[in-house]
Amino acid sequence: MKVILLSDVKNVGKANEVVNVSDGYARNFLFKKGLAKEATSANLNEVKLQTGAKAEHERRALIAAQETKKILDGKIFRVTARGGADGRLYGAVTAQDISDSLKKEGFDVDKKKVVISTPIKNTGLFKTRIKLHPQVSADINVEVVTDAGKA
Repeated sequence: MKVILLSDVKNVGKANEVVNVSDGYARNFLFKKGLAKEATSANLNEVKLQTGAKAEHERRALIAAQETKKILDGKIFRVTARGGADGRLYGAVTAQDISDSLKKEGFDVDKKKVVISTPIKNTGLFKTRIKLHPQVSADINVEVVTDAGKA
């Protein structure tokens, strides 16, 4: 019997694949567990449409990430941190601090997408990478200044 897998099934196939399995296995296991549905022409068409829509959504996300990269690349964002007059910080600049700085400028970037290669514990200018998409990342500059005198 030909079935369309709804999710990955070990030793059978991946999601949205059309596979040939025995009738008993399909009826007694795959259908009852909700892992597959029968490969009728309507179901095949539905899977085809879903796959096309998913591909289009991924394509648009990639284009949006590339356009955001053009805007962000090389741009300088300022982060104010607590520190002494000698330029050393009391703590370190975190991904959350950089994410907040980006949000102030109008870029909604999650802190999990900010990659800090080495800990930022001094004032100055530092390069940081932002992962916008699995295939696209932007390099930004983070200028760290202290609020010396403010406590």
